This record gives sequence, structure tokens and C-alpha cells, in this order.
Amino acid sequence: MTTSEEFRPAPIVEETARLLTENYVFPEVAEQLAELLRRRLAEGGYDVDSAEELGRLVTADLQSVNADRHLRLKYHAIQVPPEQGAAALAGMRRDFDASLGGVPKLELLDGGPAVLTLAPTLFPLEWAAEPVGAALTLVSRARALIIDLRANLGGDPETVAFICSHLFDERTHLNTMHWRENERREQSWTLPYVPGPRYGADKPLYILTSSRTFSGAEELTYDLQQLGRAVVVGERTGGGAHPREGWTVHPHLEATIPVGRAVNPVSGTNWEGSGILPDVLCPASEALDRARVLAEKALAEQPPA
Repeated sequence: MTTSEEFRPAPIVEETARLLTENYVFPEVAEQLAELLRRRLAEGGYDVDSAEELGRLVTADLQSVNADRHLRLKYHAIQVPPEQGAAALAGMRRDFDASLGGVPKLELLDGGPAVLTLAPTLFPLEWAAEPVGAALTLVSRARALIIDLRANLGGDPETVAFICSHLFDERTHLNTMHWRENERREQSWTLPYVPGPRYGADKPLYILTSSRTFSGAEELTYDLQQLGRAVVVGERTGGGAHPREGWTVHPHLEATIPVGRAVNPVSGTNWEGSGILPDVLCPASEALDRARVLAEKALAEQPPA
């Protein structure tokens, strides 16, 4: 908790408004929101004495126009570094070490399906390639695969492409990012090489989702669903399709601002705001059982080897 003598909301709000207008993927919305923040500041709406409370109030205002859940003034209980992006990386590093590199569970079920849990996030590829690649090599031998993203809150688009590369046989266009900076377009494709055998394009694949499945985990789900590669089982996802950057505006506050938007080559759109509707809609708690039944049925229908 920061005392009122030490804590000054005005420069934090002003810096957040500046970053918003310079970087948010939708410039017109950025101008509206910056005006809103400055008006609320002048009205005394941010006269609080803690970083946590300011973060809560500003985030509510930032999300009031277009409900962009990536757009936040995020509070960090642990003091964060000042460099751009460092706040998110510091938190992810702690989660990476505590989750076996984002692969907390891998299980082979009776009947043949393997279950690969990826959580709490899809970490940057330079970290995740080794643990995720090892897990995908193991499950490449499975007769059917269930990827559990019910507790996955997002992650790196490069890691999404890396995972998808194990699930197709041919190079496949997955997504296109439209960045605000220089109006740049960047296509995402599966990789021509993976470090180990592929699970491939032909065996049954299921993705488990919940209402908490978000951001990069949604991209993985959406890419595979739109391309007809996976059956999605569970709950409608959270609805965050805008990749974001983070700027430290106070030792405990990070302005997280989307700087691009995803456009799928099949649908021509994305899952922002709407989330992803599963092919098999059911409570998240029932998703694994439902996917297991589907996988066992698919395997039973396959002709003998």
C-alpha cells in the first residue's frame, strides 16, 4: 500500500493517456479514451491513495468504450522493472518456473487418447520450445490427442505457431497480425521443421476450453477450429484477440495496450469480444469426459491397421 503523501495519480494517468493515443490499435477509440481519462482526472475521479485502487478505476474506464479486456492499468503487488514489457516478463518467468515450462500435466488415458495440459500461459518461444517441444514429441505417438487449455490465459503467437506446426503435415497459413505501427501486416504460418516427430494432420484432435481461456490460448483454439483441424469442447472463451504491449508507469502499475489485431485467413475476422463458440458446448468441468468419449468413438471407427 502506498501512502497518499507518496502517491500521485495525475502523472500516472497522463502518461497512460499519452501511451494510449500513441500506441492503441484503434486510434479513434484511443482519442476517446484519453479524453475520458483526463476528464475523470479533472473531476477527481482518481483521487485515491493506492496504486491498486487507481489501477482498478482506470481499467474500468479504459474498458468502458469497446470492452477490450487487454486494455488495462494493471496492478502488480511485486515492484516491476521500468523497461517496456519487463513487468509481464517478470511475472511470466515466475509462472514458467512453477509450471514445468507451461506443461504441468501429460497423461495417457486408457483407450488411447493422450491429454496434454498447457497452462497457465503459452510462454515466449525462446523459453517454451524445449518443454513444449518435448511434450509434443511424446504425444506424437498417441492415437488421439486432447489439448487442455481450460486454465490457459494467453501467450506468445510464435508459440502458437510452434504448437500448430506439430499438428499439420503441410505449411499452413494460421493468422495475420495487423499492427498499428506503420500499418504493418505479419503473417503467421506453421514451421517447415520441428525438432522431433509430428503428431500430424490426420489423427483425432480435441481442444478443451473454459470461460477463462483467453488471448493466445484463444488464437491456438481459433486457428485449429477455423482450419477444421480440431474439435473444440467446453465453454465459450473470454474474447481477447488483440496482442498487447506493456509500459511501466509506476513501480506497481503497468499500462497494457493492444498494438495490433488478429485476422484469420479463413473467417476474415477474429474472436474479439465474442469469444470462441465450441463445437461441443458444455461446462468446462465436463469437457474432458466429453472429449474422451468423442476420441474413443473416433478411434473405434477407424479401420484396423
